[in-house]
Amino acid sequence: MQIGTSQFYDTGASQLSKLSAKADTLNTQIASTKKFTDPSADVVAYNRLSTIKQATADSKAYASNVSMATSLLQQSDSTLSAIGTQLQQAAELTTRAANGTLNDTDRKAIAIQLQSIRDDLVNLAGTKDARGQPLFGAATGTNALTQAADGTVSFGGTGEVSAIPIADGTNIQATDSAQRVFGNIPTSGGGTTDAFAVLANFISALNAGGDISSAAGTAADGLKGAMTQVNAVQGSVGARAARLDIVSTQSTDAASARELDRSALEDTDLSSAIAELQKTMTVLSATQASFTKLGSLSLFDYLK
Repeated sequence: MQIGTSQFYDTGASQLSKLSAKADTLNTQIASTKKFTDPSADVVAYNRLSTIKQATADSKAYASNVSMATSLLQQSDSTLSAIGTQLQQAAELTTRAANGTLNDTDRKAIAIQLQSIRDDLVNLAGTKDARGQPLFGAATGTNALTQAADGTVSFGGTGEVSAIPIADGTNIQATDSAQRVFGNIPTSGGGTTDAFAVLANFISALNAGGDISSAAGTAADGLKGAMTQVNAVQGSVGARAARLDIVSTQSTDAASARELDRSALEDTDLSSAIAELQKTMTVLSATQASFTKLGSLSLFDYLK
């Protein structure tokens, strides 16, 4: 088969062009450490990378929510512990006040201590979180509770605050309302009351003097119910914190897996790329030399 001069040069030029383009591509991959910068270079890989990067962005947002929810639950736990301590002290004072050997003066002294505990509970109920918002705020209202001039305490809103999204399709309640923490205490009449009212009523009975046995019994039952309620909320806080730990671990594992996928799709394997570049440059150099040598031959050269 005869090869014309034009075909010879076209074939040689095409080979050199392909080798040069491959060398340029490898140089770019090595310099940028990326396999490609143009989406059209690998549409499938680019689409997969887009999905991975979106998932990573979502994960970072969820991680921020997890961090915030963890902080809120930790603050709730420590505050609830302080509330439980105050209620326990109130219960002990109530038992002491029921002692028949005490007189009215002794009981008024206990009333002062109980009033101090009630004030501390009001302050704890109004605790602000790291965002400056009520830790025990409700879905409505701007304060966890309000206190009237006569000392009467009422809850500042109703409903539980919205849950925080911590993963796709997964939300968590990071805080609890003051109503849930201090209220919903059952009474003997079948209704409910709250810890502040329980203490206020008993303090009034102690200050009034006389027989306080019935009031002491009611207060003891109310404080027992209040401690049960606080313990239940604190137990729920602990369970939610444990759930956050699991979600956080799962998120970290998923992030590691995504990074491996991303690197495999996008990052240049420098050692392989450098070796391939060296091989390509060797072939390119040899091809250029061969093409130059063959291209310089003439009919006279063949006849010599």
